[in-house]
Amino acid sequence: MIREATPEDLPAITQVRISVTENHLSVEQMAERGITPESVIAEMAIGDLGAWICEAKGEIVAFSMADRRDASIFALFTKPGCEGRGYGSQLLAEAETWLAAFGHREFWLSTARGSRAEKFYASKGWMPADETAEAPDDIIFRKKIPLRCRC
Repeated sequence: MIREATPEDLPAITQVRISVTENHLSVEQMAERGITPESVIAEMAIGDLGAWICEAKGEIVAFSMADRRDASIFALFTKPGCEGRGYGSQLLAEAETWLAAFGHREFWLSTARGSRAEKFYASKGWMPADETAEAPDDIIFRKKIPLRCRC
């Protein structure tokens, strides 16, 4: 089941985030980047950060987050052992739909080069951008959403 995340979900979201092996960050590394429960809750409360979770058998097994200010997919992670079940695809679609509702027609994200995530995003229509990522081992992807004619 996919639903919008709440502040109460953050401990379980954090557990998913720190459990991954690719693109891993510890709680301390996230805090160094300014990603704390307090900052996430504040950005969700003012509507700058959208967040969704996927529950299976009452457990949060995946989540996504998007930032409407810069049209980025901020996070998309699936708990190890729960990959390949379509959770990431559903969560990515939620984030894209949410960003499009704010009028964004192009989204961006970064991920580790050579990772499963790189292959995943490419399979979903995301294109490598001709830009340098903040981290040297990362790649930036962009996805454009075509304008629909209101004829």
